[in-house]
Amino acid sequence: MTLESNVALQIQKPINEVFDGIVNPEKMTKYFISESNGRLDDGKDLSWKFPEFPEKFPITKVITKGNSLISFVWDPETVVTITLEQLPDNSTLVSVIERGKELNEDNLNWVLENTAGWSNFLACMKAYLEYGIQLRRGAYDFMRQT
Repeated sequence: MTLESNVALQIQKPINEVFDGIVNPEKMTKYFISESNGRLDDGKDLSWKFPEFPEKFPITKVITKGNSLISFVWDPETVVTITLEQLPDNSTLVSVIERGKELNEDNLNWVLENTAGWSNFLACMKAYLEYGIQLRRGAYDFMRQT
C-alpha cells in the first residue's frame, strides 16, 4: 500500500493566471520558495530553495500539459501532481496529490507533514494571486537553522 497526500483549494482567478503562478519562478518566489533556477517546463531539471533551509531541493521529471497539469519529482520516492480545473465562475480548482511512499510509521509522519505543507502552499498561493499578500513571509522563520 502506498500513501498519498491529497489537498485542493479554489482560487478566484482564471486557470491561465493560476498556472503561471505555479510555473513562473518570479511569482512562486512571492509565496512558496525563495529561489528557483528556472520555470517548471516539460523536461526541465531545476532546484528550489526555501527561505527556512540552507539546502536546495532538486526538481526533476517535470511534465506540464496545457494549463491543466504540472507534475514533478522532488523526493525520489514520490511524484507530485498538480491539476487545475477551470470552474464556471472563471475561478480555478487546484488539486495537489503527492504519492509513492510505502506505508510504515516514518512515512505516516511524512504524509501528515506533506499534507499540511501542500495545504499551506495552496493557502499562500491563494493569498498572493488574489490579494498580493505574501502570507508565507516570516511564517517559518522559527525553523531556520542557526
